[in-house]
Amino acid sequence: MSTAVAGAVGAAGYYAAIANAVKAMGSIIKLDPDEFQRVLVLADSPLVVIAAGGVFAKWYKCVFSFKGLTFYCKSKTELMLPGGAQIIKARKISIPDI
Repeated sequence: MSTAVAGAVGAAGYYAAIANAVKAMGSIIKLDPDEFQRVLVLADSPLVVIAAGGVFAKWYKCVFSFKGLTFYCKSKTELMLPGGAQIIKARKISIPDI
C-alpha cells in the first residue's frame, strides 16, 4: 500500500470516528458566551457542567441541555449563572471539533 493510500485510509477512519461521536452525542450547539447566558435563563433550574483550564490563558467551558438540545460555550471569563442553576464542576469537557 502506498503512503498516499495509507494516508487516505487513515483520514477516512478519522472522519468516520468523528461522525460516530456526533451520532452518539447528538447535536451540540456552540454559542458565544452572551448567547449561552441568554438561552440559559430560559430554562428552569438548569443543570450546567463547567470545566476550567488553560496553560497560558485561562478558559471556561460550559454545557447544558434544554428542550432536547445541548448548548456549549467556551469563555475567557467565568460566566454569571442564574441563581437557580445546578452546577457540576468537571475536570474536563470534551466536545468533538468538526
